[in-house]
Amino acid sequence: MLRWARNLAIGLLLCGAAGCATTGSADPRDPLEGLNRVTYAFNDGFDKVLIKPVATVYKDFTPDPIRTWIRNFFANLYDPWIGINNLLQGKVSDAVTDWARFGFNSTLGVFGINDVATSMGLEKHDEDLGQTFGRWGMGDGPYLVIPFWGSSSARDGAGLIGDLSADLVWKFRPIAVRNTAVGVRYISRRADLLDASRILEEAALDRYVFQRDAYLQRRRSLVYDGNPPRAERDSPRADADVEPVSAAQEVPAPSIPSSAPAAAVAPAAAQEQAPQRAAPEAVEAAVRLLESPASAAAAGG
Repeated sequence: MLRWARNLAIGLLLCGAAGCATTGSADPRDPLEGLNRVTYAFNDGFDKVLIKPVATVYKDFTPDPIRTWIRNFFANLYDPWIGINNLLQGKVSDAVTDWARFGFNSTLGVFGINDVATSMGLEKHDEDLGQTFGRWGMGDGPYLVIPFWGSSSARDGAGLIGDLSADLVWKFRPIAVRNTAVGVRYISRRADLLDASRILEEAALDRYVFQRDAYLQRRRSLVYDGNPPRAERDSPRADADVEPVSAAQEVPAPSIPSSAPAAAVAPAAAQEQAPQRAAPEAVEAAVRLLESPASAAAAGG
């Protein structure tokens, strides 16, 4: 599996570098939009036919306490890697917290099924190698949709190789135990996102564009721990004589970032007719769904 993931990521990165997909994308962050939309449709179909029905059965018939234990068990196994990434980003105290969480949850929490560390005041973090690369100054690169995985980017795709290599679940033996654990983690995560995906499906939006913009915005926020600098495209030009803008204008609404292309955004009239409450709910749903590339091993899509 790791070899397959490595080859897939390398192939997508080379494809991005060569510009081997579409050339008419309206958004410069997404030069491979044609290929990405095909992959997005494939992932969506695979989810609807197989993953979502299995996750629904899992959620309906598995008691909540057991689902919580399963979720905590897999999240605990990712804390050491989160700590390493915090250390690589220069956040030593956060790294110590991550390793302390793993120690307490693995012992007092009985192999991690009980999150005693949080009740002790040890905060859960969300870090991965893609974020580490971003902290080191590496740009996103082209936006990518990876088969069976979802939203990513050239930078995050490269980081994914390291994340999978460090994933303790993939080191389980015998192989049958490893494959079962990977499957349970995947279904557990998808079950946690059933309500979020329902809200997103009901939103009157181009879901591909919406998820792309939400993903890129979220990853930028994660790289800078929730306080990202303003992007150049959001900053007023120095030679432009413009009126001062309000704080609400300076920070774009999370539903459709200001960088989203006009061709990809619904017409203003259509947006005005859409229910106003749907936008924040859909944003929250997209953010939850898009946590999977950032913390796949941690959350256990």
